[in-house]
Order: sequence, then C-alpha cells, then structure tokens
Amino acid sequence: MAGEEVLSGGCACGQLRFEARGAPNRVGLCHCMTCRKIGGSVFNAFVVYPSDKVTISGESHGWEPSPGSQDRFCPKCGSQVFYTDGGDEIEIKMGAFDDTNRFTPTYEAWTIRRESWLCTPDLIGYPENRGEVTS
Repeated sequence: MAGEEVLSGGCACGQLRFEARGAPNRVGLCHCMTCRKIGGSVFNAFVVYPSDKVTISGESHGWEPSPGSQDRFCPKCGSQVFYTDGGDEIEIKMGAFDDTNRFTPTYEAWTIRRESWLCTPDLIGYPENRGEVTS
C-alpha cells in the first residue's frame, strides 16, 4: 500500500532479512525464562506486526518453544530474528531492526521474573502473559 512506512532489519551476517510495513500492533518486553535463555539476556524486547505486513527473505531455522510456535534464527550466524505461532501476528526482535530507535515499549510480560534492579514504571505490567491475570 502506498504511503506505508517500511522498516527493515535482519541477522548479524545479513543472510536473513525482513521488511515490516506500516505501524506495529504493539511493542513490549518479556521477562519469561524462555526469552531469557534464547536471547542470553534478562529480557526480550520485541515489536509485533500483522503477519501479512512482514516479508522475510533468506534462510531461517527454528525450534518449537511451545507446540505450534517457531522461534526463528539465522543458520549461519545464529542471530535470533523473529517468533511466530502460526497466527496472524509475527514478533520481531527489536534489536534485529536496522533502526532500533523507532520503537518504545508500552507493556511488559512476566513481570514476576523481572530483575529487581530493572525499573520500568511507565510500562503496563502483566505478572505472566499479556492479558492473563494470576490469582
């Protein structure tokens, strides 16, 4: 569609690339153990787009962190690039964008695992998955 902003990015070696068109659905942080382990950091910063607004080129490999989902990475350099669960959205690692200063997270998930030194008072916090309430 004419007039839509197109942002690009990819892996460290440049073999796996993507283009995201238009505005993202949301931008967030996740503190769950899966995100910590796959990213080697204490949280994951991600940008969620409608799947039909993202074009991916190059080869990617993946693994299933949960049934039906795929965490995709470059088979050459190992960079984590995106996650999909086969639905109508794709979660792109914020650090995979060529220009990372375009996004500001508005929420965070799995705050029960957030590090005590990490201060994010302006974000909406979910104790576990977004939209889930723990009793």
